[in-house]
Amino acid sequence: MTNKFLKTALCLCIIAFSSCSSDDDVSGPLTIVIEGASIAPEVGGPNQQNQVYIDLSTNTTTSAQRDSWDLGFYSGSDFRVAINGSIEMAAAELSFTDIDAVNSTIQEVIDVQPLAKVGIFDTSNLAFVDAFDGNIYGTAISDISATDSENKVYLINLGSEVGTEIPATGSVDLKDEERGWKKIRVLRNGNDYTIQYADLDATTHEEITISKDSNFNFTFFSFNTESIVNVEPTSSSWDLNFTTFTDEVFAGPDSYGAYFYGDFVASNNLANVAIYMIDTEENTELSYDNFTINDVAASNFSNDQRSVGSSWRNGGGPGSLPSLKDNVFYIINDTDGNLYKLKFLALTNAEGERGHPEFVYSLLQ
Repeated sequence: MTNKFLKTALCLCIIAFSSCSSDDDVSGPLTIVIEGASIAPEVGGPNQQNQVYIDLSTNTTTSAQRDSWDLGFYSGSDFRVAINGSIEMAAAELSFTDIDAVNSTIQEVIDVQPLAKVGIFDTSNLAFVDAFDGNIYGTAISDISATDSENKVYLINLGSEVGTEIPATGSVDLKDEERGWKKIRVLRNGNDYTIQYADLDATTHEEITISKDSNFNFTFFSFNTESIVNVEPTSSSWDLNFTTFTDEVFAGPDSYGAYFYGDFVASNNLANVAIYMIDTEENTELSYDNFTINDVAASNFSNDQRSVGSSWRNGGGPGSLPSLKDNVFYIINDTDGNLYKLKFLALTNAEGERGHPEFVYSLLQ
């Protein structure tokens, strides 16, 4: 057993007067915590403006404003570019290879703009968003080819500004005005990316090289700052991400396409985090309190980044207020191979305001 694992186990079983992390020395007066470590991610209340990354093994959080980035450039062996689903972005491939020749008067652009949007209740928009399960091979932007002539120009829907109004108690205000459009073209430059980008009606473009960093899942780029920005922790240093999210919406068995969700929890599937849910109404023999490592069913684990998703709450769709599910909990295999059980304690604060999640979790050993 590694030192990190031993220290993690101790941190999860006790709370010191100062916070405990994987690098802390455990000393001083201690209090035994029966249920384990508790975290209340600061997602920002009813505007949910923050993406909060949780590392279970160190009981730490890292936060980033969710509109601080637009594109994520994959650090793995493939050349893939992700768009920011936490602000409803979409991307449509055009037939052009000359970025400067593309503008808003071109019929191809006019035709695709009404479709390359989230929340239009039309399955056609599924083609313009990243794979909901987090599969890196399902990005809206195709694999970047080593042959420049095969890399097309993309029309980028920048999604929506983060909401700023205070909604009625129990509701959310996740978005404001639409952010408009950009055009981009991405090329390969050795083991790096080169991105060409411009406003839709610009006749010239900017260009920047973006290098892969194997310590991270992605290198992130912002059109606002025209620079690389820090968003996620290193790939081995987070397990869960509390965020808004673009997912598929259904009306009964029928898909209504890509839709925008609040109160969402994504997992770090690119670093092999795997999760499954236990519903105690369906499995009456198991409860969060009595669940032990001997009850873990390895075949139930899923690498779908939506394994938690919005399944920890009831409702929350158009015209309805959500409530916390008290009959579910989750088993998590983290980036280090540690096993945890986790259940949610709150969706709102004491005043009923959304965007105040809280959960408790314990190491299974």
